[in-house]
Amino acid sequence: MDIAYWIVARLLALFCFYAGTLKMIRTRDHLRPMMAWADRIPLPALRALGTAEILGATGVALPPLTGIAPLLAPAAAIGFVLLQTGAIAVHLTGEDRRIAPNVGLTATAAMTIWLAART
Repeated sequence: MDIAYWIVARLLALFCFYAGTLKMIRTRDHLRPMMAWADRIPLPALRALGTAEILGATGVALPPLTGIAPLLAPAAAIGFVLLQTGAIAVHLTGEDRRIAPNVGLTATAAMTIWLAART
């Protein structure tokens, strides 16, 4: 893997792992200041999103690092593109219309896909 992939993939994985962990361990009251949309979905769905983000972060980083099933890395990044596209839709249909972080994460995941395909 080249250096550009590791920089972009590491940023994506770190952010998504952090966000996923927050969704897994924090209560709605603690999430509300940073994620106003958290009240609009059931708690099990919120926890499932957190789990998907943690697994995706692991999928972007571990397969290329270990050399085991390296095709999982671009698949995980594709999953992040789909996840963030859904997140943008959720933000636009609710009161919280701040989508800049989601657009940035979508671009980062797309860049991860492109860089993984190059190597």
